[in-house]
Amino acid sequence: MSRYAVSLAVVAMLSWGVWTVIANEATRTIDPELAMILSYSAAVAVAVGYVSVLNDPVSLERTGVVLALVAGVFAGIGAVAFYVGLNAGRAGIVTTVSAMYFIVAVILAAVFLGESLAPTDLLGIAFAILAVVLLAS
Repeated sequence: MSRYAVSLAVVAMLSWGVWTVIANEATRTIDPELAMILSYSAAVAVAVGYVSVLNDPVSLERTGVVLALVAGVFAGIGAVAFYVGLNAGRAGIVTTVSAMYFIVAVILAAVFLGESLAPTDLLGIAFAILAVVLLAS
């Protein structure tokens, strides 16, 4: 994997970590539903700003548009569950358990996209599941 990709992943990790703490604090003063709407509205503004700065033509192939919209539905379901979870429980547990979405992504990628899983990948998934069990108990 390229250093650029890893660098972007680190930026995402740091940003989502900061976002989680701020989102948790927001749900202490306003309803989690409103906090989610405001947070994702700001995220859409950042995304639109990023795309507008690129000056690249936007591709609108039907399959890609449909898949992006379906992905958005799942992101929205996850966002609702995350924000309500923050309001109902401890940020450290809600965040850690929800961050294990990568387990679902790895399994789905192996099943539907034909990506291979090395023994170390399977071991990592097992440890991640163990971490969720330990944190949730």
